[in-house]
Amino acid sequence: MFTFSRLTYLRNIIGKAKKNKTLDACVRVISLRKVGTHPRLVLGIETSCDDTGAAVVDDKGNIYGDALNSQTKVHVDHGGIIPSVAQDLHKENIDTVVQEALKSANVVLQDLEAIAVTTKPGLALSLRVGLEYAKELVKKSGKPMIPIHHMEAHALTVRLLRKVDFPYLVFLMSGGHCLLAVANDIDDFDMLGTSLDEAPGDCIDKTARSLGLKNLPQCEGLSGGGAIEMLAKHGDPLSFPVPHVMTHYRDCDFSFTGLKTYFKRLIHDEATRQDLTDGQLLCNVSDVCAALQYALTYTLCRKLQRAFMYSELKGLLPEQKRVLVASGGVASNQYIRRGLTQVCDMFSCQLICPPPHLCTDNGIMIAWNGMEKLMAGKGIAEDPMSVRFEPKFPFGIDRRDDVRLMNIKLPKLKLKS
Repeated sequence: MFTFSRLTYLRNIIGKAKKNKTLDACVRVISLRKVGTHPRLVLGIETSCDDTGAAVVDDKGNIYGDALNSQTKVHVDHGGIIPSVAQDLHKENIDTVVQEALKSANVVLQDLEAIAVTTKPGLALSLRVGLEYAKELVKKSGKPMIPIHHMEAHALTVRLLRKVDFPYLVFLMSGGHCLLAVANDIDDFDMLGTSLDEAPGDCIDKTARSLGLKNLPQCEGLSGGGAIEMLAKHGDPLSFPVPHVMTHYRDCDFSFTGLKTYFKRLIHDEATRQDLTDGQLLCNVSDVCAALQYALTYTLCRKLQRAFMYSELKGLLPEQKRVLVASGGVASNQYIRRGLTQVCDMFSCQLICPPPHLCTDNGIMIAWNGMEKLMAGKGIAEDPMSVRFEPKFPFGIDRRDDVRLMNIKLPKLKLKS
């Protein structure tokens, strides 16, 4: 290890080399790295569903390296995510993705302080790939492992980007999840509501499939959600009498199966009315997309209203400087964000959404969650080789029954166009 005396010796040897700025800079870098002032780095690995992600971040929230392999196009072509296909693609790409993240960060394994990996919840076959790969890295490097809860990572990603103090309200909405919670600390959450069946992103994707949107040239390469949002801009959201699913229940839980069924039947009826053959698109496809987007947004916003009112009654959120963090792939939809903003304004709350590339699954959020746990000394695996993946795992303390018992009646809500 270099010491200050050895560095002085080096400088004496090179004499007047201070005139050589490059050499002097090299000495300064050696000094920083060897006397312990270099940043703490964590590698994050994400394989909970259909994206293979890896990233390196430091304790200040700087992203040193980031790599992602998306399986979206493959699964769109298959008509949905097939777990065995997702597993094979993870196996095929994980080493390349991790090595790319390390290379772009200009670090090697020994430069890391820990390795964080998603272990719950998610697709079993996908989680297995990431965890087994992380274990190999841990065995090779001797670095600590930090198991990560996928949804907690989504909830905390915003703290990498800006200072957001606890507690704050979290709204996570994606293809696999939909939940409302209060984040009290990096490992302390109160869950107010969750999806009882399908997630909103799944409802969107299946409706996009029923509409045959992948056959539209302008939708090529887009996810179902991206295609719906693009076409909805040209449609009338009130063109069909859509149902307001679950909004009459005085809780914060969600259900999207009924909405999916309604639109599947609507698409069939419209195709019959328009006398279409298989493969032909509805002439009013944009109206259907807009109606779906509106129905989802209304449901999400009504449940958010109740979450705010419950939190106020229970004193879960501060009176001043309230924050709602909305994340997940569905939260990237700009129409939905406008609806959330409308509700936030009613409760003097600031809406914060991570940028789109951090709303979807990625290695950055896993690395950052690992870093926060490392700095707090929480969640570090004592025996990394005994860590298991858990496809189903609860999120925080369940307060849903208490929300229901409060029987909170909501004021009317009319979404702005």
